[in-house]
Amino acid sequence: MASLQLATRARQAAYTNPVPTLYRAIVKELPRVLTIYDIDLPVPEARAGIRSLFEQNARIKDDRVLDMLVEKGYMELEETLLHYKQKPHLMRIFEGFKQYNTGADRKKLGMDSTIEEQFARA
Repeated sequence: MASLQLATRARQAAYTNPVPTLYRAIVKELPRVLTIYDIDLPVPEARAGIRSLFEQNARIKDDRVLDMLVEKGYMELEETLLHYKQKPHLMRIFEGFKQYNTGADRKKLGMDSTIEEQFARA
């Protein structure tokens, strides 16, 4: 099986600052990922989505947790490049977790609702 083995390579690499190395690896592969998954999103906007994920974990100081997150990041990158994910999985990363209204959350329309109310129903 031909796999990229990014996580294995990351585990074996002896480097002092693994988080920026992971970030650079992801940003380097970002145009390829956008092309593979046919995502119509500018690279700077996608990079901002990736950066926000890194900023969420910026306060973590425990080395064991950092190593686990870096390992997980490399595994996610490898799975993405091997096309194990689907487009909605990546759109959730790039655009954030959006809450879409379900049927129970929608505005209820009465029998006398106008066409504008029906059209604007969210």
